[in-house]
Amino acid sequence: MSERISPLLPGATLGILGSGQLGRMLALAARELGYRVHVYSPDTDSPAGQVADREFVGRYEDLDAVREFARTVDVVTFEFENVPSVTSAACAEIVPVRPDGRVLHVTQHRLREKGFLAEHGIPVTPFRAIRSLADLEAAAAELGLPAVLKTASFGYDGKGQQKLRRLDELPAAYARLGGAEGIFEAWVDFAKEISVVAARTAESEFRAFAPFENAHAHHILDVTFTPADITSALTDEAVQLARRILESLEVVGLLTVELFVTGDGRLLVNELAPRTHNSGHITRDACLTSQFEQQLRAVCGLPLGSVELRAPGAMANLLGDEWLAAGGVPDWAAALADPQVKLHLYGKAEPRAGRKMGHLNTTGSSVADAVERIRAARRRLTEGR
Repeated sequence: MSERISPLLPGATLGILGSGQLGRMLALAARELGYRVHVYSPDTDSPAGQVADREFVGRYEDLDAVREFARTVDVVTFEFENVPSVTSAACAEIVPVRPDGRVLHVTQHRLREKGFLAEHGIPVTPFRAIRSLADLEAAAAELGLPAVLKTASFGYDGKGQQKLRRLDELPAAYARLGGAEGIFEAWVDFAKEISVVAARTAESEFRAFAPFENAHAHHILDVTFTPADITSALTDEAVQLARRILESLEVVGLLTVELFVTGDGRLLVNELAPRTHNSGHITRDACLTSQFEQQLRAVCGLPLGSVELRAPGAMANLLGDEWLAAGGVPDWAAALADPQVKLHLYGKAEPRAGRKMGHLNTTGSSVADAVERIRAARRRLTEGR
């Protein structure tokens, strides 16, 4: 069912819950289109706050402060999903929240998410809820080892995940959950990981970027390229799965679908994120519309932008490790010696190992050309330092 709404035109104020790098790039896209931007998070001088018109600093549980924030904006969206549901509900008392609280409720909890997908016929990894050591032992007996044990809530970039290989590891693994609810997932011997970033408006207009192919290092996205090296049939299937998910959740806004491609050519949905995604950063330089502008268009009720690819593209994350390896500031000039390489930094003052500090984008004559350019540019950051 579609909902006809009046669009929020440039000059309106966008509210963002969360103030990290995704919020920063969304705020920059919004300002380019003439919107004002207010952000709310517990942090001050945040990546998004640095470029917003107004930065509200407060706990997500401080609902009076949250309502004060909501009164200053025309619509609220998210830059990450680990916002308490009461925060979203408090905003919704005053202004539209897109995607709405139901989407957040499902996607911020792995058991609810996997259950929702399975109920709607979306292929997922076999899983079991873990609320006791007996549950864990039963899941291992039924689904086998190796497997992955995750916390059901508040996990990303590999946080809250542990691989299980032997039965004697189960008691210690369960203890590491610290009493939190867990999810046991059967091990998937996948050939590659891809993601689809898709948008849907209140009037049911849908558009999806071509799938991105993702390579990880230490559970953190390392390099992404587009278009993914998969068949056209798998591309179509991945986009149609994304459409079914957004329509089933009645998403108004942007949602990312992370998928495994198995060795025998099947797709399994791994996780959902009701927001822009690290893999979609390449859209800022490789596509006619970036994922951030698309999120803005969707939540403000504007027609969606073209997802056409200008050229094959690749993105490389920049972690704090680059600063540590350089013994200070990386050699930006060396990386940018390739005129097709674009640098995007997030305004974070303190580089730490594993901390996302920015990324490099490039386009090329082919995917292989773009990937080689981006890897070479990143290597040059620390060569000679």
